[in-house]
Amino acid sequence: MKLMDGFLAAMIVAVIVAALVPSLGASGGWLHLDVVTSLGVSLVFFFAGAGLSFANLKAGVTNWRLHLLVQLSTFALFPVIGVGLVLAGTPWLPRDLLVGFFFLCALPSTISTSIAMTQMARGNVAGAIFNATLSSLLGMVITPLLVNLYLQAGAPSDAAGGGSLLAQFTKIAQQLFLPLVLGQIARRWIGGWVTRNKRWVMYSDRTVILLIVLNAFSDSTAAGVWQQFGWITLLQTMLLTAALLALALLLTTLAARRAGFSVEDEIAGVFCGSKKSLAVGVPMAHLLLGNVPLGMIVLPIMIYHQLQLFVCTLMAQRYAARDVAAA
Repeated sequence: MKLMDGFLAAMIVAVIVAALVPSLGASGGWLHLDVVTSLGVSLVFFFAGAGLSFANLKAGVTNWRLHLLVQLSTFALFPVIGVGLVLAGTPWLPRDLLVGFFFLCALPSTISTSIAMTQMARGNVAGAIFNATLSSLLGMVITPLLVNLYLQAGAPSDAAGGGSLLAQFTKIAQQLFLPLVLGQIARRWIGGWVTRNKRWVMYSDRTVILLIVLNAFSDSTAAGVWQQFGWITLLQTMLLTAALLALALLLTTLAARRAGFSVEDEIAGVFCGSKKSLAVGVPMAHLLLGNVPLGMIVLPIMIYHQLQLFVCTLMAQRYAARDVAAA
């Protein structure tokens, strides 16, 4: 957790820098982060492809009930909750924040933390590996579809002026999917190096995310977003993301138990089905919604990311302790 705590601190620093010196990280600014981050995102997904072992997916492939729970939670339950949240929040929440909450609900699950939490809790690790990986791959198609359906349905935001769905899929194919495929092809030669240097690869991933956050919040500051919406918006976002996480954890736990899952499958289903990926979300927001300042839009996923780490770590420890007590 030390690395994650440091990552949280770094994100806060990036937001402060964006507030104080927006010209540093703004698009077209001193650092030209709009260009740098595009290259960085491709590098992140190249290393993700190089580190992806399809041999590890075989053990979990036949557990179709677990797959159904996780994928329906990620790409059906969450979007439905997101629609309800948008409808309830339209009179009193900023319009781009509403887009951010639906975007959060449309994102795929995480890979690394879902697997790590499942392993810590002594759950079905093979099932977690399969579902977290499948979720990320499906998210490259389903997330843009969901976001476009939401925007075309009359989402109250300037983000609705983004490019066509075909143009968005082309961007995702070029910057996310193609580097992933190239990384998988290169795995034969560099897979061992990526495995041995997981920490440094993770640092590079986090650095790219921080640069995108700096760029997003710098653009929002330059556009005057934070002068219009102050600390109350931050408090509202924190409360709503906490409620969203609590609801997701409750519903996935109840569904797993009603379906008669083993404790191991319940753990994998709850952790994979309730998480949302910051590593995919921030770059994808840049690709799908980058025609507007993204600070307000990425705020929910930034807060949700930290909450899910904290809460799910506590849950994993409780699951593990119960397993030890039962033994």
